[in-house]
Amino acid sequence: MIKFIIRRLILLIPVLVGVSVIAFLMLHLAPGDPAELLAGLEASAEDVAALRVRFGLDKPLFIQYFMFLKGLFDGSLISLKYEIPAASVIIPRIFNTLKLACASIVVAVAVGTVAGILSAVRRHSIVDYLSTTMALLGVSMPVFWWGLVLIMIFSVYLMWLPSGGMGGLRYLVLPAIVLGTSSAGVIARMTRSSMMDILRQDYITTAKSKGLPSRIVIYRHALRNALIPTVTVVGLEFGYMLAGAVLTETVFSWPGVGRLIVGSIMARDYPVVQASLLLVAGLFVLVNLGVDVLYAFLDPRIRYD
Repeated sequence: MIKFIIRRLILLIPVLVGVSVIAFLMLHLAPGDPAELLAGLEASAEDVAALRVRFGLDKPLFIQYFMFLKGLFDGSLISLKYEIPAASVIIPRIFNTLKLACASIVVAVAVGTVAGILSAVRRHSIVDYLSTTMALLGVSMPVFWWGLVLIMIFSVYLMWLPSGGMGGLRYLVLPAIVLGTSSAGVIARMTRSSMMDILRQDYITTAKSKGLPSRIVIYRHALRNALIPTVTVVGLEFGYMLAGAVLTETVFSWPGVGRLIVGSIMARDYPVVQASLLLVAGLFVLVNLGVDVLYAFLDPRIRYD
């Protein structure tokens, strides 16, 4: 297991290098000059040229790329927009996004697994039809629309929860529900499919024929084996939450890394965008590594040699 983890961490290096190159080229090939945006409409050509020299934007692209890599390693990467170290801008935002993603995945797993298990155990019943319908609605509803609906109900009419911003636990409830709902639908469908396949296996029939209670057969024998595909989906959904929470963060004014990346792209703040994308890509790969490690605990037959 240790050798497997080390190999995967080594493979993380070329992945991050590839992400950095693609992000760097896409940003620099996009129209717009960060020096002109920073200088403002009233700036002269000399002022714009001075800003290019100050931030190294006058140098060839390959030199700018290696300057970016150097800034990552020695901490000298400076945000063009805020003119402070990029790490000071990114780190608080990534922690905010992690907080939102963790709360959302808890909602998604709790709702999705329960709905999927009930739907598989009581298939072709009213519970199955309701669970399947809710899963379809969760996957189909646009995040921004669902967020606005919840704001209208719980913030405007009932006045139970704040409509946006960041503070205590009350500020986290609505965005976590919105972000977790679509993932709950995916998890419910995968859990249902996996549980139905496991419940048809011979060892489940044998366990039932021995007179074991249905609760033990379902939760001790069937659920653990059915969780492996579900864990895969949970890992992917958590990674998507880290990278794709832009709409939720925008609707609820949540100061996360998604909003930071969008704002930095508009401002052509190259260092912040590139560093943020690298960080999100690294977290995504680490989540997938954690999922692979979890497989071995769920199924003792899985070994990483």
